[in-house]
Amino acid sequence: MDRVDWSILSALQADARLSFNALARRISLSAPATGERVRRLEDAGVITGYHAHVSPVRAGRPVRAFVRMQCYGPTCILRDPTVAGWPEVLQLHRVTGVDCTVLLVAVPDMPGLQALLDRLADYGRPESSLVLDDVVEWGVITAADSPGAS
Repeated sequence: MDRVDWSILSALQADARLSFNALARRISLSAPATGERVRRLEDAGVITGYHAHVSPVRAGRPVRAFVRMQCYGPTCILRDPTVAGWPEVLQLHRVTGVDCTVLLVAVPDMPGLQALLDRLADYGRPESSLVLDDVVEWGVITAADSPGAS
């Protein structure tokens, strides 16, 4: 990846709704050349999608928590593909260490969190930490983060 690719990534991370024309103006390329570079970044798996960031609080799910799961064997939460589709589950990560999984969940209220933790207990031992504030809501990947970026 070169500087132009990183400029494209920077602009799209700031505003993924940019048209190829607007993006091209920002990076000083033609729209067709910009479109081709974006398609190459998509085909290479560097750009994996375009998403709307939705506020869980304003969408009616103000209680958010990280839930760490200790589960093993046939009841491990990772063996049940339906869990990823639960509406409360925003993120699901397989991790190293004592825990096998970390989930980011959002629910309408504390009884909703209690009910979710009860459901998760079928898979192992859940431990939760409530999210109080988003200090960095979503980090931006820059060229400085990538070894050998030019």
